Amino acid sequence: MALMHALMNESLTAWGVAAQAESSGDRAVIITGKKRIRIEPAPADSMFRWLVTIDGCTRPALSLLAVLRQVRNALDPGYAGNRLRFAVAPLVPS
Repeated sequence: MALMHALMNESLTAWGVAAQAESSGDRAVIITGKKRIRIEPAPADSMFRWLVTIDGCTRPALSLLAVLRQVRNALDPGYAGNRLRFAVAPLVPS
């Protein structure tokens, strides 16, 4: 969880969000700021990798990108995220 702690602190700094990430003793990272956020590994039998709890509401996340997106949306609701779409198409239009 040390890497997750470092990733969260660096991300908060890069986003310019007034919040602080701290490691807890039970394999979780706690972010305190406008909201209280807890990030922890999901149970081994879950299809998800992470659980993100924001103000008491827990949502699963499949990847670190999903965790970052949830944290950013919670702490900076005015942020306009970009969506990436994939499509099957030729590299060069004919």
